[in-house]
Amino acid sequence: MADRIWLDVPFSEKDEAKAAGARWDPQAKRWYAPRPGMEALQPWAARPEVPDLLPGEDRTFGSGLFVDLVPSSCWFTNVRSCIAERDWERLRRMLLRRAGYRCEICERDEDREIKRWLEAHERWSYDEATSTQALRRLICLCSDCHRTTHFGLAQVRGQADAAFEHLRAVTGMSVDQAKAHVRDAFALWERRSARAWTLDLSLLTDAGITLAEPPQAHQRGRIAETELSRAQAKDQQWRSRTRR
Repeated sequence: MADRIWLDVPFSEKDEAKAAGARWDPQAKRWYAPRPGMEALQPWAARPEVPDLLPGEDRTFGSGLFVDLVPSSCWFTNVRSCIAERDWERLRRMLLRRAGYRCEICERDEDREIKRWLEAHERWSYDEATSTQALRRLICLCSDCHRTTHFGLAQVRGQADAAFEHLRAVTGMSVDQAKAHVRDAFALWERRSARAWTLDLSLLTDAGITLAEPPQAHQRGRIAETELSRAQAKDQQWRSRTRR
């Protein structure tokens, strides 16, 4: 594996890279060139690895499991929407590696059979004096912890009960404590959603990550509706298959 000629292949380009001769290493979970000098694979030549600690990152910021709702005025400014696809692949790889391929909250690993994945989540600070939403930390979460974190999305997708029970199981909250926690999170969300925020992604740009232009604020509501409809349809298809 040490002699692999690694590639940076975004998920959307995997079929194209495979047709050009790229091979998949299931252990490293990464594409590679089977031999040197394959010009067709040059578009995916690997860039330097992203450092395990991003410049200025606070890995203690936002510890533990809690409902962390993104203001509606900030929708689709998540990291994956704001960076180039190839740099997303580099960043995702670093996050998985430094987390030891486990959720940084519940410490479980990925389980494809039960559809538990490892996913990236952002921890943001909100400076109300300057109306600045600043990226402070990136964290690797399993899909269960991520669903609880985005409790509003879980509600829309009919998964609120599962998200609520996972919150209690991981934190040890009582039913009343968990209900109060969710209420407080939505009250904070409503207050933050009432204003426009300036995005600060210097945590990424200082690490050499290339930014992509996020959707404009006036476009985010329409995009959200479309994406949620797709997610609901996908969930319904999966539930139909599992009932057969």
